[in-house]
Amino acid sequence: MPYVMAVTSGKGGTGKSSICTGLGYSLAKQGNRTLIIEMDFGLRCIDIMLGMTGKLKGDLGDVLDGKLAAMDAITTTESANNLNILCAPENPFSFVTAEQIAEICQSVKKYYDYIIIDTGAGINSHVFDIVTQADLILAVTTPDQICVRDVRMISDEFYRRGNQRQRLIINKLHMRNVQSDMIKNLDEIIDTIGVQLIGCIPEDYELVMSLGKGKPIPYTTPSMIAFDAISKRIQGNDVPLTI
Repeated sequence: MPYVMAVTSGKGGTGKSSICTGLGYSLAKQGNRTLIIEMDFGLRCIDIMLGMTGKLKGDLGDVLDGKLAAMDAITTTESANNLNILCAPENPFSFVTAEQIAEICQSVKKYYDYIIIDTGAGINSHVFDIVTQADLILAVTTPDQICVRDVRMISDEFYRRGNQRQRLIINKLHMRNVQSDMIKNLDEIIDTIGVQLIGCIPEDYELVMSLGKGKPIPYTTPSMIAFDAISKRIQGNDVPLTI
């Protein structure tokens, strides 16, 4: 059985898709057969981040419309031959149910070790239903009070629905966030949200440039070092938090 992770956040702009891409790339480079399913309809970007624009065999819309089977719509990336993507539909008004995502995961599960679901941002019943399929929820926040509060609200709802397997990722972290008194320290964020921290991703210009150009993230960048640590922690390895 593949290990299914849902990456979610309370609002847009937290870097959710960047984290899905970075973790997917890291897991694949460590020898894991990995699939990213993008569900942020209307904001499709995984193909751009992985340099696969115009090279897709199909997308999630083709599967939902019955034009292609899931495996026929999945595209292998050029950056890693065991990293595959099923991108969101180009139609921003497409809709998918939790049952359909479960069927897709069921139909492809024997081919993968990890499936990463890039959920749409926001607090709505649709996201909660989709995330029910996941073995692990990765809640993403940036170090600002608005985002922290939104993630706390969505995390509380996950707990109310019985989703106990949650971990927190703090993205776009920079020392100036602390120096400007936006936050006191990381403990303040963790305590407010109430979810165990699994890792921090530093604000990284090289990450932005790599994903914007569809180039592989250099392994020496601070962000990739962080992705590598998080992916190893997900696999159960005893790796220190990288901050």
